[in-house]
Amino acid sequence: MKKIIVNKNLIFQDQQPSKIIAEISCNHNGKKDLLIKHILKAHESGADLIKIQTYEADDICLETNNVNFKIKKGIWRGKYLWDLYKKAQTPYEWHKDIFNLAKKKKINLFSTPFSPRAVDFLEEFKVPIYKISSFEITDINLIKKIAKTRKPVIISTGMATEKEIMEAIKIVKKYHNKIILLHCVSGYPTPENEAHLSRMNLLKKKFKNTMIGLSDHTNDIKSSIIASTLGATVIEKHFILSKKIKSEDNSFSITPNQLKNLKEKIIKNHRFLGNEKFQIKKSEEKSINFRRSLFAKRNLKKNQILKKNDIISLRPKIGLSANQFENIIGKKIKIGKKKNSPIFKSDFF
Repeated sequence: MKKIIVNKNLIFQDQQPSKIIAEISCNHNGKKDLLIKHILKAHESGADLIKIQTYEADDICLETNNVNFKIKKGIWRGKYLWDLYKKAQTPYEWHKDIFNLAKKKKINLFSTPFSPRAVDFLEEFKVPIYKISSFEITDINLIKKIAKTRKPVIISTGMATEKEIMEAIKIVKKYHNKIILLHCVSGYPTPENEAHLSRMNLLKKKFKNTMIGLSDHTNDIKSSIIASTLGATVIEKHFILSKKIKSEDNSFSITPNQLKNLKEKIIKNHRFLGNEKFQIKKSEEKSINFRRSLFAKRNLKKNQILKKNDIISLRPKIGLSANQFENIIGKKIKIGKKKNSPIFKSDFF
C-alpha cells in the first residue's frame, strides 16, 4: 500500500477516500477579502486541501503586445498573456495573512509556484506540499528547485508525453519519492468526451510505485465522482464561491454545494468499493447457511459404498458442503442413513 505522510493531519494513501483539493486560482478577482472567503468556504464545504497559485505576471511571461503572446482560441481568446496573468495573480503581499489564517484554522493550504523565487518565498511559510502545473512539467529548473525542498510534490500531466512525465519524475526522485501524478486535460473547460479518465489506469500501469489522481477541468463533478471509483488518491477542482462571480476560471469552477456533494459522493463510493479481500461480510453471515450440503437421496445401509445416485445436494447447509460430492463417492459409510438425512464427515471411517 502506497502512503505519503505530509503531517499528522494530512496523509495520502491508496484505498482511502480521494482527497479533494480546492483550487482558488484567480477566482478572488484581485480582492484579498474574497480570497479569504474562498479559503474559509472551501474548507467548510469539505476540501481536504486548498491551493493557491504563487506568481506575479513577470514570473510567467513578458509584458508585450507582440502577436505571439496573444491568446487565439478558447475562453481567454483575444487577451495577451501578461494582461491575463496580471489580472489573475495572487499578490505576494497577501500570502502572509492567508497562511497565518490557514495555520490558525488548521487548514491545509499550499500552492503552485511558477518560478524559483516563488519557491523561496513559499518556503518562508513552511508550506507542506507543492504542486507542479501541467504547463511547467517541462521546466527542469523549476522542478529541481521544488524537489530540493524534499517536500511531497503533486504533478499535473496535461498535454505531457510519457517521456516528459518520466523526466519530471526522474528529477524529483533524485531528492525523494513522495510524488503524486494527476491525470489532467488542459482544456478550459474540458468537454466530457475528452476527459479520458481511463488514462488513469495507464498511469497506474506505467508508474506503479506512484499514486495517481485527477486534476479535473470539466464544468461539473461527474468525472471527479467516476475518478474516485477508479482509485484516485487526489482530486483537484477549481472552486468558486458563486457562479455570479465573473472570473476567468468561472466556467470550470465548482460551487460550495457542488463541493459538498462531491465530498459526500466520494465517501459513499469508498464505502461501496470496500476492500479486495475474500472474506465473509457481516451481512452474509446468516446467508451462508443457505448454501447447499449433501443429503441421502435414498435409504443407505451401514457399510454401504456410496454411488452418485445415493446422494444429492440441497439447501440448507447442514452437513458436508456440496463441493465434497466427488470426494465421498466410492467411500464406505459406517452408519445407516434414512432418505433425506444430512450427511456428515463423522459418518465415514
